[in-house]
Amino acid sequence: MTNPLLEPWTAEFAMPPFGAIRDDHFGPAIEAGMARHLAEIDDIAGNAEPPDFANTIEAFLASGAALDRVLGVFYNLAGADSTPEREALMREFSPRLAEHSTAIYGNRALFERIEAVWQARDGLDLAPQQERVLMLTRRSFLRAGAGLEGQDAVRMRYIKSRLASLGTQFGQNLLADERDWQYALSEADLKGLPEFVTDALHAAGRERGANGPVLTLSRSVIVPFLQFCPDRAMRETAWRAWISRGERGGATDNRDIAAEILALRHERARLLGYPDFASFKLETEMAKTPAAVRDLLIKVWKPAKARADADARLLEKRVQAEGVNGPLRPWDWRYYAEARRQEEFALNEAEVKPYFQLDRMIEAAFSCATRLFGLEFTLLDVPLYHPDCRAWEVTRNGAHVAVFIGDYFARASKRSGAWCSAFRAQREFPDAQRPIVVNVCNFAKSDPALLSYDDARTLFHEFGHALHQMLSDVRYDMISGTSVARDFVELPSQLFEHWLEVPEVLRQFATHADTGEPMPADMLEKVLAAATYDMGFQTVEYLASALVDLAFHEGAPPEDVMARQQEVLGKLDMPGAIVMRHASPHFAHVFTGDGYSSGYYSYMWSEVMDADAFAAFQEAGGPFDAGMAKKLERHILSAGGSEEADVLYKKFRGRMPGVEALLKGRGLAA
Repeated sequence: MTNPLLEPWTAEFAMPPFGAIRDDHFGPAIEAGMARHLAEIDDIAGNAEPPDFANTIEAFLASGAALDRVLGVFYNLAGADSTPEREALMREFSPRLAEHSTAIYGNRALFERIEAVWQARDGLDLAPQQERVLMLTRRSFLRAGAGLEGQDAVRMRYIKSRLASLGTQFGQNLLADERDWQYALSEADLKGLPEFVTDALHAAGRERGANGPVLTLSRSVIVPFLQFCPDRAMRETAWRAWISRGERGGATDNRDIAAEILALRHERARLLGYPDFASFKLETEMAKTPAAVRDLLIKVWKPAKARADADARLLEKRVQAEGVNGPLRPWDWRYYAEARRQEEFALNEAEVKPYFQLDRMIEAAFSCATRLFGLEFTLLDVPLYHPDCRAWEVTRNGAHVAVFIGDYFARASKRSGAWCSAFRAQREFPDAQRPIVVNVCNFAKSDPALLSYDDARTLFHEFGHALHQMLSDVRYDMISGTSVARDFVELPSQLFEHWLEVPEVLRQFATHADTGEPMPADMLEKVLAAATYDMGFQTVEYLASALVDLAFHEGAPPEDVMARQQEVLGKLDMPGAIVMRHASPHFAHVFTGDGYSSGYYSYMWSEVMDADAFAAFQEAGGPFDAGMAKKLERHILSAGGSEEADVLYKKFRGRMPGVEALLKGRGLAA
C-alpha cells in the first residue's frame, strides 16, 4: 500500500495531497523520515573528504527534507483539526522526535566537522548568508548540548525527551478542557444579547450537536458573551470556566506539569553553563538579558496600571449604581466597559459588527498587500484539510509567489487562539521552492460571518506574519520568513494591523452585510477614536502574563507555580478586577513548547518597533508610500533572519526606536 506522505507530491504548486492522507499514514511516514534523516547525518559525519561549507554545512541544511515535509503536514493538522488518533500520535512521537533531534545535535563527529568549518571560515570566501547560517548552525549545536559529555550528555537527552512529552500533554489537557466544557442555554437566557452573539451561540450548539444554543470556551464566543450578558451570575459561571482551564483537578490539570517543565528548563540551562533559563533563552534575542526585558515592561506597566485603576473606579460606580453591594469583579469588567464605551463613543457593537464581514476584511488585507507590494490573490479550487479552509494563489507581475490558506472558523477540534504557520517555507537551496502559508483563526461561524473590530485586527495581524513568509527571498530555509529572533517576529504582524486603521481602507471595505452600504462617516470616526478604549485593561492583562513568564524562568524554578504567580502579581499590585491574560495552567504560549518561554514579552518589544515603523510611513508619503513599502520589503519582509534583527531594523528606519511611540499608540502617553 502506498503512503501519499512519502510519494512525490505532483499536484499543482506541489500541494500536500490532503484528500489522500489518512491518520494511519503519519506514523509510518514519520518513522521513514527519521530513518532517512539519520542516514543522511551519518553520511555527512562519516565523509572522508575534509570538511568544507558545501559537504558539511549545506549538506546538513539539506538533510531531513523528507521528515520536514511530513511533520509540516502533521503538526498543522494536529493543531487546527485534532482527532483522537492525531493526539495519540503526538504523545507517541513528541519524545521520540526530541530524542531524534538530540541524536543529531549530539553527534560528535558531525559537530567536529562543523567546528572545523567554523575555525577555517576566514579563508572560505563565504557570502554573507553563508556566514550567517554557519554561525547559526554552530550556535544551535552548542546550545543543544553538543559540548556536553558523559552523564551530562545523558541527562540532557532525558530532559529534552521529557520536555517534549510534557509540552504535548499540557496542550492536549488544555484542548480537552476547552472541548469538554459547554453551558447549555435556553432561549430565555439569550435575553439582552445582541443578535450576532445569539447567532454564534446557536452555531456553537449546532457544531456540538446540541438542540439549542451553547456557550463554549472559544474566545470568539465567550468574550462577546462576557461583554453583553446582563445576568451577573451567568457571567461569573462563564468567566470561572474560562479562567480555570488547566486547573480543574484530575487528568487534565496542568499545574504539576508546568512546575516540572520549569524545573527541567532550569536544569537544562545550568548544564549549558547559564545561571537560569531566562539568561539562556534571551541570549539570542534582541533583548539579550532579563534586565532589559523587565525595564521595558515596567516602563509600560506604570502608565497602564494608572489608566486601569482610573477606569476601574468609574466601572465600580456603575456596578454599585445597579444595587450590587460589593466591588467590581473580573466577570464585570467587560460588561460595564462595553456599556461605558457605548455611551462615551455612541458605539453599539451590534450596529458596528455588520460592517466587519469576514470576507470583506480578507479583501481588505489582500488589497493592502496589493497596494504595498504588488501582490495579487486568485481563489483556488484544490483539496484542503478541512471544508472550512480556503486557498489562494499569490502572484506578482504574473509570477507565482506563494499559496495562502485561510482557516478562519472556531471548531472543537481546533486549539484556541490564532496563528500563522507554513506547510512549506521559501528557499533557493538545495532546490527552489515557494511557500505554502496558512493563517488559523477562531472566529465565530455564522452566515454571513461577522467580526468584531478586535477580530479584524487579529486577521490583519496573522496576515502580517503570512506576508513575512510569502515575501521571503533568501537562499536557505534556516533563515527564511519568520525564522528570526522571537522578539522581532511580531514586528511584521503588528505593523500590518495599522493598515486596518487607515480610514480609506475602512471606507472601502467596511460595508454593511445586508445593505452593502459603506460605514457612515460618523461611525467610522467613532470606531477609530475608540481604538485605544480600555487600553489600560488590555495592557495590564498582557503585561501581567509577560512579567510572570519572565519570573518563572529567572532564578530558581518555583515548586508551586500558582504561588509564584501570586507573588509576582502581588508585587505588581495587580488590580483586583483584572486577571492575567493567560494564567499559568493554560499559558500555552509558554508551556506547550519553548517558543515563547521567557519570551511572551516579545509582542511588546516588537510593538515598540511597529509603532515607530508605521510612523515612518506617516512621515513619508502616507500609509501606502511606495518608497517605504520597498524599504520594508527589502530590509524586513524579504530578509528573514539573514542578519541580526537590530541590523535589519536600522537599515529600514535608520535608528532603533524608543518607547514613546508605543505609549502614544496605546493612548497611554501622559
